[in-house]
Amino acid sequence: MSNQLSNQLSNQLTDQPNTPHRRWMPDRVLFTAAALEEPWGQQIWQRVKALDLPIEELPHNRLTGLRGQDERETYDIAKCTLAVVNAPASQFQLSPIPPSADWQFHLAQGCPAHCQYCYLAGSLPSPPVIRVYANLPQILANLSQYEMADRPTRFEVSCYTDPLGIEHLTGSLAECIRVFGMRPQGYLRWVSKFDGVDSLLDLPHQGHTHCRVSVNAAPIARSMEGGTASVWARLQALRRLGQAGYPIGLVIAPIMPVVDWPMHYKQLFDQIEAAIDFDCDLTFELISHRFTPGSKQVLQTWYPHSKLEMDETHRTVKRNKFGGIKYVYDKATMDHLRHFFEQQISRRFPSARMLYWT
Repeated sequence: MSNQLSNQLSNQLTDQPNTPHRRWMPDRVLFTAAALEEPWGQQIWQRVKALDLPIEELPHNRLTGLRGQDERETYDIAKCTLAVVNAPASQFQLSPIPPSADWQFHLAQGCPAHCQYCYLAGSLPSPPVIRVYANLPQILANLSQYEMADRPTRFEVSCYTDPLGIEHLTGSLAECIRVFGMRPQGYLRWVSKFDGVDSLLDLPHQGHTHCRVSVNAAPIARSMEGGTASVWARLQALRRLGQAGYPIGLVIAPIMPVVDWPMHYKQLFDQIEAAIDFDCDLTFELISHRFTPGSKQVLQTWYPHSKLEMDETHRTVKRNKFGGIKYVYDKATMDHLRHFFEQQISRRFPSARMLYWT
């Protein structure tokens, strides 16, 4: 596809202006005493200092002063705060994360984006301040005991954060990519709604990092994904990563049967096809919208005016092995959605792999 046609599609289909996304800059940066003792914590301190951001060095390891008059004000304060802390001991006991990967580990908790369907709602400690870990070298060294010698082992690093959205402040994602480039059987996976990939393009990744962007139809991305890069900007970032030799992928999530959804999702696939018009190792992950009673309660506090549909009477209950419940679309709706997406992918990207539908 010509650059001219690609630009035409960008102008016709983009959900937001086709301009570079402004990087998130916190109003406050807190360093705990223990974090400042870590060499990686000092590296983050130097980055933050170079950006001329206000730094508070705490004399202890507790985060204080993060609560407002009500839950909404507390949310606003937390979302403007970066806290550099040490990962607790519990972070060194990894949990499996099927179907995405074998294991999950964390370089941070919390996200600078404002997605009204946020899947972290109810999972993060409150207030939802963005916590980044200063003891990253220890976190990475701990992974070796989980890596299997006889087959590839996949590690997901974006379960509790958007690592690219804070990369300019931490450098932690780049460090993970370098480390996994030297692991014989370890493979890193991350996903983002941001586009600042410049610092990642020339890293010695050795094909051991799977880079994905999360995208959605324009009505959802435009109205429910505050603070993120436009879908088109994300796709251009993914294009650059693919051309730098990284395995790349699309996470289409959360899929919702909004009004005229086939038209809107066809337009999304037009954008994907325009951006990823070269041979590459490409995957798709498809995730339908779901919510829990706890996440609904939190989201309605965070975003009281959201138009996000969370009506239990229109959903089917799904239970996990621990007895927890979530509300998903009924079988007929799920089958209809899945058939549409599988058809679009097989027709437009016959060499791509669809990793899962959920």
